[in-house]
Amino acid sequence: MTLPPDQLQALAQRIKDWGRELGFAEIRIADIDLSHAEAGLQRWLDAGYHGEMQYMAAHGMKRCRPQELVPGTLRVISARMNYLPNVPDSEGWRAREAGRSAKDAVISVYARGRDYHKVLRNRLQQLADRVQQEIGPFGYRAFTDSAPVMEVALASQAGLGWRGKHSLLISRDAGSMFFLGELLVDIPLPIDAPVTEHCGQCSSCITACPTQAIVAPYQVDARRCVSYLTIELQGSIPVELRSLIGNRVYGCDDCQLACPWNKFAQKAVVDDFAVRHGLDRARMVDLFLWSEEQFLRHMEGSPIRRIGHESWLRNLAVGLGNAAGEHYADAEIVQALAGRAEHPSAMVREHIQWALQQHGVNLPA
Repeated sequence: MTLPPDQLQALAQRIKDWGRELGFAEIRIADIDLSHAEAGLQRWLDAGYHGEMQYMAAHGMKRCRPQELVPGTLRVISARMNYLPNVPDSEGWRAREAGRSAKDAVISVYARGRDYHKVLRNRLQQLADRVQQEIGPFGYRAFTDSAPVMEVALASQAGLGWRGKHSLLISRDAGSMFFLGELLVDIPLPIDAPVTEHCGQCSSCITACPTQAIVAPYQVDARRCVSYLTIELQGSIPVELRSLIGNRVYGCDDCQLACPWNKFAQKAVVDDFAVRHGLDRARMVDLFLWSEEQFLRHMEGSPIRRIGHESWLRNLAVGLGNAAGEHYADAEIVQALAGRAEHPSAMVREHIQWALQQHGVNLPA
């Protein structure tokens, strides 16, 4: 795509304006040179921090080379979209999240609404359509956490924020409660400058991690991360980590709740991220009683659906075990767990047995 510099500059501004019209909070443009990130990615893989996420190792350095992923790529249009639900008293969302009962199901804020993959890809496609209407056919591909793309590195390079010590992107204006998406394009658009980092000496996210998964600033051992354990892990959750997970049954926001910059977190402007099925106030025991059919029906269009009913029950069993509390056995919880003690899945049975033991109940083998 060949356009004179003044037209490229005007196009870049229009792309940013169109992005806001489509619900993106901010759009900026980066070049594609991520060679500086390759050594760090290789060290992370060599340490085995990716756990069972074999796709991370399979793609290797391709993640740092957008031009190999999509030949002809010259620039990356990096976009962020806020997802904090626009609910009453949303200003006090961090205190509300931290004040949940041990019997409540804690589901990561981003997962309580519609699947962000679909929402962002659809709007990125609309953005690409507008560009095409303006300049004619051009080469592009849209991505949202769906391909070997180093989203945080590109967003940081584009100036959307900086990588925090928890490895997520942080914006001075919006904290970190947002999704990222990209358009890889063959248009030599003018690039935006990165911003400076502002974590300083703060280590709140490292201290807050319930499983000590942030092993060093900017280094996360996924094998210990609650999000990995409750979403990516296919088998049994390591026994030594179960009690540390608490009632976090899908993902974990603790590092973000602790981050001072999230006092600036912005509300979502698209309805897709509104809370569905009361997932911001659900009791674990109620969710545990869902049949597979109920789970699939309630989670239609949700990112949670992809883990499947077995992993859902596994996660909830761990949470229910951790809800034993000072009074030890809880009759309602024990009854719910015992009711599924003969579940056809050996993984589910194992976690139910562990949970019952936390309540002082040992079922006969």
